Amino acid sequence: MAFQCQRDSYMKEFVTSVESCRPAELKQEVNGKMQTFKGFNVMLQDTVLFPEGGGQPDDHGLIGDVPVLRVTRQGDGAVHFVSSPLEEGQEVQVKVDWERRFDHMQQHSGQHLISALAETLFGYKTTSWELGRQRSNIELDTLSVKPAQLQVLEEAINEKIRAHVPVNVQLLSIDDPAVDKTQTQGLPDDFAGPIRMVNIEGIDANMCCGTHVANLSHLQVIKLLGTEKGKKNKTNLTFLVGNRVLKYAEKKNNIERSLVSLLKTGPDDHVEAVDKLQKSVKLLQKTNLSLLRDMAVLIAQNFKNNPQRGNFFSLHKKDGDNEFMRIIANEINTEETLIFLTVGEEKGPGLFVLAGPSGAVAELGPQVLEMLKGKGAGKNGLFQGKANSLARRAEVEALVQQHSKHLFKREE
Repeated sequence: MAFQCQRDSYMKEFVTSVESCRPAELKQEVNGKMQTFKGFNVMLQDTVLFPEGGGQPDDHGLIGDVPVLRVTRQGDGAVHFVSSPLEEGQEVQVKVDWERRFDHMQQHSGQHLISALAETLFGYKTTSWELGRQRSNIELDTLSVKPAQLQVLEEAINEKIRAHVPVNVQLLSIDDPAVDKTQTQGLPDDFAGPIRMVNIEGIDANMCCGTHVANLSHLQVIKLLGTEKGKKNKTNLTFLVGNRVLKYAEKKNNIERSLVSLLKTGPDDHVEAVDKLQKSVKLLQKTNLSLLRDMAVLIAQNFKNNPQRGNFFSLHKKDGDNEFMRIIANEINTEETLIFLTVGEEKGPGLFVLAGPSGAVAELGPQVLEMLKGKGAGKNGLFQGKANSLARRAEVEALVQQHSKHLFKREE
């Protein structure tokens, strides 16, 4: 069966009737996590909403005023998942989310055109494709595509778009002479048809269930974004079609305008300006690290030169790193001093070092780790790691200081 959406991909509304409505559940990813929704599976006499298939995602839309959250194929019918029940036998109006539908039409027809010309021009066959939410990919059966080939391919593609080449859809019986047997390989043995053929006049003829534009001019423009290495000696080609190209250009334009404001230079000078900034930042970072190391040595020496220094030293510094803390610990005699050092946000994440007599450090280390909700390890009188929260730093400091009093009092 060919659905109404396949007979006329440009139809936005359609009146049909409800054949069945059954309670169901739908598992969908929301913000990276799978959630289960309770609702109903609705079968219609016919539908203007495309069920997922042929590499193309399903349509969204409404049945009456009830949102359709998912459309899937079941045999020769389509199942619409909705949140509210619909009465069996009632006549309903089905509306398609046209912006989503037309976007899918552009990307799918664009894929057919790109694949056809990639094979015609260079012999690169398409082995699979993905219609993504923001950009789409074609997997080509080749180790690589040269930049010059990519340019030739893009020019040839857009030339066909400018030529207003018609795109026709035919429904053929499986024994029709117009059906190439090689194209039907992979169909079930009991498949009875009809077979749906999408023809880009003079360019390509392919068996396909998806929704397509009626003329290549409706693609507007195609932009090939580039290639990257794929699986098993394949190459992935990333592309945008039609309205996605316009959105991409608008996004890049906004970024360019922001960079003009930030860098105080014209677009042609952005790369040079950023390169100079990066070099300046690296120099500043190198200088800052050197000063930080010198500061660590001075902090340790200042403590050692204090006649009333005692046997405990603690320090927190917002800006610092592991090396900063290790320099301090190495400069101070840890056999005679318990040292607790932290760097990072006062009540946020950070780094810590606990140093001193190996027995005391081994005993205190796990407690410090637990109080700072961190991860770390230690040996030979040095325990260090990451703290998920420094909110209890003061408590840890008091614990280590109290331990040092008992430790060195016993030694005396």
